[in-house]
Amino acid sequence: MTITTGARVPDSTFVKPTDDGPEKISTTDLFAGRTIALFSVPGAFTPTCSAKHLPGFVEQADALRAKGVDEIVCTAVNDVFVMDAWGKSAGAAGKVTMLADGNGEFARAMGLEMDGSGFGMGRRGKRFSMLVRDGIIEQLNVEAPGEYRVSTADYLLGQL
Repeated sequence: MTITTGARVPDSTFVKPTDDGPEKISTTDLFAGRTIALFSVPGAFTPTCSAKHLPGFVEQADALRAKGVDEIVCTAVNDVFVMDAWGKSAGAAGKVTMLADGNGEFARAMGLEMDGSGFGMGRRGKRFSMLVRDGIIEQLNVEAPGEYRVSTADYLLGQL
């Protein structure tokens, strides 16, 4: 079942690239006492994700922070090394935190998993964005298959 607004983010673990190597971070620790704008993409380095989705959040990072967002997080069902390389190539450092959902645990727990097997991608996370305050989902914007409208940085910014 797909998660809804008003629900608590489910317990899950991401992997974050750091200068000292991969570091696990729980959703409990990530969201506790903070306001997080999180967006999920089907895959790093894929066309819409690289040309529009991640760059939009990089460009709007200051505006989102000015509206009270403590951290902007990008996640995908990719390994931590791919997420790190993608963030570096997109100039995300200091603007968007790249977190790997390598096994799709978070996407599955959210009920937002998709089957990308037809494109050779296997099980992935759907394209979505959300605003989370202290672990509670206040805004959840899930794209219809093939769409890129409601999960954009501009759309989320308009909801703040």
